Amino acid sequence: MGEQKDRMLRGELYRDNDPELVADRKRAQGLVDRFNVTGAEETGERDAILRELLGKLGEGSWIMPRFQCDYGYLIEIGANSFLNYDAILLDCAPIKIGSDCSIGPRCQLLTALHPMEDHELRRQRWESAAPITIGNNVWFGGGVIVCAGVTVGDDTVVGAGSVVTRDLPSKVFAAGNPARVIREL
Repeated sequence: MGEQKDRMLRGELYRDNDPELVADRKRAQGLVDRFNVTGAEETGERDAILRELLGKLGEGSWIMPRFQCDYGYLIEIGANSFLNYDAILLDCAPIKIGSDCSIGPRCQLLTALHPMEDHELRRQRWESAAPITIGNNVWFGGGVIVCAGVTVGDDTVVGAGSVVTRDLPSKVFAAGNPARVIREL
C-alpha cells in the first residue's frame, strides 16, 4: 500500500490524485457503471456487482440504482438494509450501515473533509476523511445528508432533507439543518 492510501485510511491529510487512489476509484467507478445500467429483472447481477464492489453486503440487503461511491471497499452494510434511488456514499473513510436500515432516495453519506483554516493546503488539494457509522434499524427520509465523523444510534429516524452534522443518540427523531433531536421514540 502506498503512502497516500495509508494516510487516507488513517484519517490523515492525503492527496487524492495519488495513482493508487485514482486506480481504486476507477475500479469502483467501473463496477458502479455496470451496476447502474442493470435492468430491474437482473437482481442476481446487481447483487454480484455489489458483493465485488463493497466491503460487506449483508444478507437480504439491496441498493437501487443510481448509486455512487468513491472506493466501495470501505462500505459495510448489515443484513436486510435498503438504500433507495440516487444514494451517494463518499467513502474516503469507512461507512458502516447497520442491519434493517432504510435509507431514503437521494441520501448522501459524506466522509470527505477539506482543510478549513489553511486555504493553501486546500488549494493544493489536500484532504482528509472521518468515518460515518449508522446503527441498526435506522430510517433516513429522502435527501438526508450525513457529514463526516457522525454516528447515528440504533432505532433513530431522521426527517427528510435534514443535514446531520453531529452524532445522534439511539431511539430519537431528529430533523432540520443542522439536524437536532425533536423527540425520543
